[in-house]
Amino acid sequence: MRTLFMKTNRIYTPLRKYAWLFVILVAFGGLWFPKLGLLIIPIMLSLAVLGFAKGKYWCGNFCPHGSLFDFILMPISRFKKIPFSFRHILMSLLVFSLFMYILVSRLVDVIGILGTAPFLDQLGLVFVMNYFVVTIIGSVLAVLINPRTWCYFCPMGTFQRLFYKLSKIMGLGKRTDLKISVSNKDLCRSCGKCSKVCPMQLAPYKEFSDKNQIDNEHCIRCSTCVKNCPVEILYLGTEEEAKGCNLEISRK
Repeated sequence: MRTLFMKTNRIYTPLRKYAWLFVILVAFGGLWFPKLGLLIIPIMLSLAVLGFAKGKYWCGNFCPHGSLFDFILMPISRFKKIPFSFRHILMSLLVFSLFMYILVSRLVDVIGILGTAPFLDQLGLVFVMNYFVVTIIGSVLAVLINPRTWCYFCPMGTFQRLFYKLSKIMGLGKRTDLKISVSNKDLCRSCGKCSKVCPMQLAPYKEFSDKNQIDNEHCIRCSTCVKNCPVEILYLGTEEEAKGCNLEISRK
């Protein structure tokens, strides 16, 4: 059966377009210069902060692997439907647990040589190897299935979702969390184009809440659906902006 998903251009800022070069630098350059792996540490800290404030916004706008999958590998991807098993929460938890176990185990070993000359190289190598493995697995899945297949169970994506859930429990992030929103649901034709172009294979037109926003935590806020909506009623906005839009419509 032919796929219903469309290979459409993503929205590329200069950063998103060329962020894949960082993958080459660390995943491959790090094999010869292990200290490059230390660059991953500030990225992980940024993921935590951004995840807390905006969910998986990093994945759709800054992620170097996302840039690699979308900009470099999408043209040769088979563009198949992402299997349900890859989308399941158990898959995310399994990969996250395995990733953290391996990472922590290696870090414990490296801490044993703290204060010695090889320490920084060995510490960097821990992150280089993890980044290298993610690059290989994610790239294979991107070509054989869909560019964003890995993103469903990426450990760093799960890491962001955990902080996002914490933010919602604490009642924070409403002013900073940008979600795909609809300005007027009555104008939606239910044509499904937003679903066909979504990198995560979501169905925005079916998932709008009573606040006229998508609450799906897998949404990476890339705005691809916004760019491709034929009636131009989608936008990326906060809950407050969505409420304001709804109020304006109700007054008409």
